[in-house]
Amino acid sequence: MGDPVLTTMNIQQAKQKQFELTALIAEEFTGREFFQQGDVGVVPGPGRPLQTEKVERVLARFFRAEACALVRGAGTGAIRSALSVLLEPGDAFFAHTGPMYKTTQETVRLMGLNPVPVDYNDPDRLRDALKKHRECRLFYVQHSRQQPTDDYDLGDVIRRVRAERPDLPIVVDDNYTALKVPRIGVELGACYSCFSGFKLLGPPGIGIVVGKGEGIRKIHERNYSGGGQVQGFEAMELLRSLVLAPVAFAVQNEQTERLCKLLNAGVVPEVKRAYITNAQSKNVIAELRRPIAPALIRACERHGAAIYPVGAESRYEILPMVYRVSGSFLESRPELAERAVRINPMRSGADLVIEILRKALSDLEDRGEV
Repeated sequence: MGDPVLTTMNIQQAKQKQFELTALIAEEFTGREFFQQGDVGVVPGPGRPLQTEKVERVLARFFRAEACALVRGAGTGAIRSALSVLLEPGDAFFAHTGPMYKTTQETVRLMGLNPVPVDYNDPDRLRDALKKHRECRLFYVQHSRQQPTDDYDLGDVIRRVRAERPDLPIVVDDNYTALKVPRIGVELGACYSCFSGFKLLGPPGIGIVVGKGEGIRKIHERNYSGGGQVQGFEAMELLRSLVLAPVAFAVQNEQTERLCKLLNAGVVPEVKRAYITNAQSKNVIAELRRPIAPALIRACERHGAAIYPVGAESRYEILPMVYRVSGSFLESRPELAERAVRINPMRSGADLVIEILRKALSDLEDRGEV
């Protein structure tokens, strides 16, 4: 149906996204307003800070959706909020057969929901399941890949669902894809897209839901408590960060592709082969000639690499990241725990990653650890 590696925006496309978002900000805010840090409180009328409401309007227009809600709990909170207004305990919903993201799995457990697994990579099975399981009240799909074998095209999946079950709400987990790919789920015809502002260089803990006005209104109504609000100053900080995110991620993806080519060209002889995956974020899997991955990761940390995530491309993740292969990959290829590392250049260039790998390997040789 599609490609295992998602198509990301190039730098020119990312620049246009930045310009588009800035233009929408200029339509919503005066220059003086945008310099304000933002208000707080449960303001009568909107039931949330006025600056938060204005930021939500900007993001709704930017993602071509009817409405937007900023919620607590980052991407997990966004998904949980959307599912909670669309489903009741015990309801069935469609889910891909790949391993479900752990926090989403916990939401399903807490809400007492019943996922009906379908292989989204197989159009025939998808069509048959849509016809057979009329009890399902929602179609849930993750934009980023859940397992190495995934190759479904999100736009095609949404079109097939719409053709067979036009009544079915479609909710897309757009974590790791928003502001990186040309269009997210809601722009491809889904009812709702849910993702984390923290993964887009924003402040910790803010989730974003964009989509149909009715569901967004219910999220706002149920989130009336002052302690649950995303305050105006947080919303403004998020918006400023989102303006910078598309170009930063386009540069990162450019360097990810360059790194993969360099590794396959043999610049680090220990690397047997390298390939790009969308295991969560877009990254390089470097398979090694010897089972030294854990030792190599520890050695890379001594030379400036991050070896564990904070928010998967959050504002804190500047240094290149060299860390273990994702759990979903290890389920299908457990030998990679010892023979492969996952690399994301983050804000660095590919050359720094190569330098760190070389120094780390030299350290291991000198210390007799390999």
